[in-house]
Amino acid sequence: MEIGPDIDIGLESGDAAWPKVEPLMQAAWPDAVRATLPWGHIVFAHADFRVLVEREDDGVVGHVGIYRRRASLNGRPVHIGGIGGVVTRADHRRRGYATVALNAAIATLKHEGSIGFGLLFCAPHNEAFYRARGWHDFAGEVVAEQPGGQVRFDVMKPMVFDLVLRPRSGTLDLHGLPW
Repeated sequence: MEIGPDIDIGLESGDAAWPKVEPLMQAAWPDAVRATLPWGHIVFAHADFRVLVEREDDGVVGHVGIYRRRASLNGRPVHIGGIGGVVTRADHRRRGYATVALNAAIATLKHEGSIGFGLLFCAPHNEAFYRARGWHDFAGEVVAEQPGGQVRFDVMKPMVFDLVLRPRSGTLDLHGLPW
């Protein structure tokens, strides 16, 4: 890991931080690339908060979005903490920035105190990364909103981080857009 004194890890409001994050997202997933991905057509929620990894000379080089949601698991209300938009600039990868940002996001969810569990959606090539950091497969069904109505959200694997609850299956209704 190359985390050093020229790195700042900060938590900012989701909408306010978007202008700083948008260039990173566009670099990671340009429109032409995004259109070819299984999730390229999905409408995603906006992050409530954003963990930003900033380098003094390079600006924002890493990001994790945090989403808070009142959802339901098997018909019962549950407060979940979503993690999404995990990205590190290509020329800054393999330095531990994603791990540090993810840890900061989890600490934020834990601090809130009312979050039952963390939830993220993951591409197959990232599953081992998340498992190594304490995430578990969720084998159940996830339901989310899209502009056309409610859909089964199965374009990416759901993974959970145990906080108060340890769900591994069931029906999870996000009661809104995915992240």
